[in-house]
Amino acid sequence: MLANIYFSYRSFTEELICVSEAIPSELPDEYRELSATVRDFAEQVVAPVSAQHDREHSFPYEVIAAMAELGLFGLPFPEEYGGMGGDYFALCLALEELAKVDQSVAITLEAGVSLGAMPIYRFGTEEQRQRWLPSLAAGTTLGAFGLTEPDAGSDAGRTRTAARLEGSPADGEWVINGAKQFITNSGTDITAFVTVTAVTGENERGKEISTIIVPSGTPGFTVAPPYDKVGWNASDTHGLSFDDVRVPAENLLGERGRGYANFLRILDEGRIAIAALSVGAAQGCVDEAVRYAKERQAFGTHIGGHQAIAFKIARMEARAQVARRAYYHAAALMLAGKPFKQEAAIAKLTAGEAAMDNARDATQVFGGNGFMNEYRVARHYRDSKILEIGEGTTEVQLMLIARGLGL
Repeated sequence: MLANIYFSYRSFTEELICVSEAIPSELPDEYRELSATVRDFAEQVVAPVSAQHDREHSFPYEVIAAMAELGLFGLPFPEEYGGMGGDYFALCLALEELAKVDQSVAITLEAGVSLGAMPIYRFGTEEQRQRWLPSLAAGTTLGAFGLTEPDAGSDAGRTRTAARLEGSPADGEWVINGAKQFITNSGTDITAFVTVTAVTGENERGKEISTIIVPSGTPGFTVAPPYDKVGWNASDTHGLSFDDVRVPAENLLGERGRGYANFLRILDEGRIAIAALSVGAAQGCVDEAVRYAKERQAFGTHIGGHQAIAFKIARMEARAQVARRAYYHAAALMLAGKPFKQEAAIAKLTAGEAAMDNARDATQVFGGNGFMNEYRVARHYRDSKILEIGEGTTEVQLMLIARGLGL
C-alpha cells in the first residue's frame, strides 16, 4: 500500500542538511501522507484487537502481517534490499502513530527495525545483507538484538556471555556460552535470528566485545518462556541461554572487537525511535483525555469545562509538543550526518517522561474508569513506565547529556 506513496526523502534530507539546526515548521506532503496512512491503519486494524491481545498476553501475528503488507518494516531500507527507500525519520513517524493506539505493536516494529534489521544493514557484509535483509524489510521475519544480561544492564561493559573461535576466521566456528534477558522479538514464530554481544577476547582496554548472529533453532540456543510483564503484554520478550552454541565464523557481524562501539551507534539511533514512540503514547493520552473531557458530565457541565481538568490536559499537550520537537531535531541532525548523541538523549529523556506523566494525568482525568483495563489510558499507564527504562534509563540519558556538556 505504501508503494503508492512516493516519498521525497532526498529533498527533505537536503533541506535538513542546510538548516539542520532548525526544525521545519511543516512536514513535506510525503511525510504527512505517511502519518495519515499509518494513523488510519492504527485505528482501523490495530485498535480493534489491542485490548484482547493485551488481556491474553498474545503476540498479534495478524497485525504484524498487515503491517508487513503495508511496508512499515522496510521504511528506512533501500529498495535493493527489499525496503521502501525511505529514511529513519519515516520510521519515527510511523512509530508515533502506532503508539497512540498500542505501544506493544509499536515496540515490535521499533525493535524489529532498529535492533533487528538495522545492525545487519549498518555493519553486515554484503552477503549477510542479501541473506537477511529482504525478509526483515518485508516483515515476514524478525530479528532481535541480545545485549542485556542478568549482570549487565546499563553497564553493558560487564557482558559475560563469551564466544571463542575454533578454527580460522574463514571456515571456523564461534562457540557461544552465556545468557541474555529482556530480549524483544526473540521468541516469535517468525524470529529468524538474534544478534548477541559476546566477549571474544581481551584488548588494551579490557574486554574485546563482538557481535555474532545466532539463527533461531541453533542447537544449544534456548528461548525461555515469556516474561510476565507489567505492560507491553502483546510484545514478545524472553530470556535467552547459550550452551556451547556453534555458528559459522562468518556469522560475525561487523569487525571483531567493534561490537561495543557498534551497539552504541545502534542505541543512539534507537533512542530517537523510542522518543518517537513515547511521543505517540503521550499524544494518545492527550487525545483520549480531550475526548473523554468533552463527553463526561459533572456538576452541570462536561468536565473539560472545569479549569482543573482543562489545565491538566493543556499541560499534557505541552509535554507532547515539546517532546515531538526534541525528536524531530535529533532526527534532523542524524539525517544531515551531524553529531546527534546528546540530542538523541535529550529526546529520549523528554519523551519518556512526557509519556509517563501524560499517562498518569490521563488516568486521573478518567477517574475510576482510568483504572479499568478496557480503557486505552489504562494500558498507557501500564505500558509507559518502561519508556523511562528501556534502551537507556532516564539516569543514563542524564549522564550522556551531562557528558556532552563537559561535566
